[in-house]
Formats: sequence, C-alpha cells, structure tokens
Amino acid sequence: MRFHDAPDFTADRPWGALDLAAFDDATVRLHWTDRPYHWHVNDGPEVFVVLDGAVDMHYRADGEERVERLTPGRICTVEPGDEHVARPAPQARVLVVERRGSE
Repeated sequence: MRFHDAPDFTADRPWGALDLAAFDDATVRLHWTDRPYHWHVNDGPEVFVVLDGAVDMHYRADGEERVERLTPGRICTVEPGDEHVARPAPQARVLVVERRGSE
C-alpha cells in the first residue's frame, strides 16, 4: 500500500509523472506541470482530474476553439479523436487515466 500527497508532488520537467498504477491496457499517473502540453488527439479515452492548482483545457468543437477551467475536483473526460491541449494556470497536479502508451 502506498500513499501520496498530490500537492507535494513535483517532477524534474513539465508533465513529468509518477506512475501510480497500470492494469489491463490503462495507466494511472500523477502529473505535475507549469507549462502547457501540446495540441494532440488521443487514440483512446482519457480521464483528467485536477487535484491541485488549475488547468485551462482548450479543445476544438465544431471548428471553434473553446476553453474550460478545471479546478480541483472538476473532471474532464476526453473521447478518442477529441483535439485538446491542457494549459496550467500557473501550475497544477493532475491525475490522468488513459490507455497505456497514449500520448
């Protein structure tokens, strides 16, 4: 059994991660970042939960860029094919569940 305090976690680089669990074809990771990711599309579903800080989730819907602010406890589910980029405001710790090997 392991215990982790998300607000204390940092990484040596933006989007660095602590692997928490892997099962079947999914991984559960705790990420720390102070910089945006990059626009991308996942090949499988993704669950994105801000544990500390805030993230502006930019996504494209109907050809338009939209933004939703994610704060602790707010959950974003991303479907395969959804184009998106996460931008911390100004830094965040995020729990991500996604297909193993996903970008």
